[in-house]
Amino acid sequence: MKWNTGKILSKREALTPDKIAIIFEDTPVTYRALNREANRVAHFFQEKGLEKGDRIAVNLVNCPEFLACYFAAAKLGLIFVPLNYRLVSQELKYQINQCNCRLLVFNDQFSENIAPIRQSLDVTPENFICVTGHTGEKNVPAWAVDYGSAIKQYPSHEPVPDEIIDLDDPFVILYTSGVTGNPKGAVITHAQTYFKCFQIINYTDMRQDDIFQSQAPLCHSAGLAAVSTPALCRGATLLMRAKFDAEKFALDIETYKATIVFSLTTMMRFVMDTDIFDTVDFSSVRFAFGGGEKTPQSFFDELDEKGLHLLPGFGQTENSAMVLMPENAPKSKRKAAGLPNFFTELWIQNEKGEKLGPNEIGHIVAMGPNVMKEYWDMPEETRNTIVNDVLHTGDLGYLDGDGYLYIVDRAKDMYRSGAENVYPAEVESVLVDHPKIQKVAIIGVPDEKWGETGKAFIVCHQGETITQKEVVSFLDGKVARFKFPRSIQLIDSMPVTVTGKLKKAVLKQQFT
Repeated sequence: MKWNTGKILSKREALTPDKIAIIFEDTPVTYRALNREANRVAHFFQEKGLEKGDRIAVNLVNCPEFLACYFAAAKLGLIFVPLNYRLVSQELKYQINQCNCRLLVFNDQFSENIAPIRQSLDVTPENFICVTGHTGEKNVPAWAVDYGSAIKQYPSHEPVPDEIIDLDDPFVILYTSGVTGNPKGAVITHAQTYFKCFQIINYTDMRQDDIFQSQAPLCHSAGLAAVSTPALCRGATLLMRAKFDAEKFALDIETYKATIVFSLTTMMRFVMDTDIFDTVDFSSVRFAFGGGEKTPQSFFDELDEKGLHLLPGFGQTENSAMVLMPENAPKSKRKAAGLPNFFTELWIQNEKGEKLGPNEIGHIVAMGPNVMKEYWDMPEETRNTIVNDVLHTGDLGYLDGDGYLYIVDRAKDMYRSGAENVYPAEVESVLVDHPKIQKVAIIGVPDEKWGETGKAFIVCHQGETITQKEVVSFLDGKVARFKFPRSIQLIDSMPVTVTGKLKKAVLKQQFT
């Protein structure tokens, strides 16, 4: 079908031109203004010689320019590659070259990461585009083009792509977080992008008068697929800032009367730790969802007391928000991730590919229109991950009798102690409720007697410490003794991705 994601903005200008699309750093941007900026960017890209199928990368914080480049790419059939703005030079080099990007748009504060590698990138010398204005400085390096000066001279009418764009054409390459090994580029089509919009609009019962607040990074599937694109598709108002500030995040909810809030667990923890948390009025929020890490029940309870009922979910770059907690779920389901969303079929199977029954632990697999098309230029990894159109998530879990999904662990994180399988996440979910423990991660380490035993890495709350004896005492009666970690190590912080996902491989490298 001949259609593309860029139609979202062009239709919004036609239907609701004066409606506020974005409130960015307290400045409103209408749908007309955002669409015309995207059109100017598209004409600029065309003059650069970019054609359908070419890849362009952005290394940008959350900002209107990010979305203008995103929709400009969609209108031309270009493939958009958002880069995690926390990456260092060599990580950027790998991703930019792995998909042969021809153009790079970046914030001026990231030029120090681009400069050392720019001559070894596939990007042509005249295609380094610098965005300024979000750091308090205006510092365009001599080897880059100033975005603002370049874009303003181009026309704002709709561009004409060199080829007709189809819904099945690739649109975005989202690189996995790289928890282990090199990141893989998940290819998302225009059609899949629309289905992601429909599922979030349906899930949140989104309306055009909603104020949708989030500070999830746009370079991540959550910020792009679960927040910004659905909000703009529905014609709601997206509320965001260039960087996360816990106090501002809390105050913005009250000031702008946000009605939908998306927050990663890590971010909401910071909000709860602010001095103003207890004084902010959250009564405008009718729907809040998010997640990103193991979360103790006490966390949700504290938010409930403030009237902020945060709903968890489960997803991957390869299939974002595949499981979402219903708003009316009974309290007995609080430890679940939720139900498979409107556009996901999900089940549990064993190593032989046989479907398992309720409460049987096995591999989580899924299919549906949200599942990525492939990994960019990685046919073997694609074949191992998508088998007969079924996505193998690499996670272990089970479905209860009502179809709610419970995450047990990553398959690769399971270890065998004696003859028993041990799922670290099961033990971690108990320990995280200990009043002294802020975060915990358990890995399997070699043991002469048992083959492997658990080692717990623990970050304590400020001013607290904990002993192995206290850990054992807390676990006693809650999990079987063979699951107890045989040793613990206190550390100052956990190595995590931009969305708070734990990098267990880094723990293993650093401490074992």
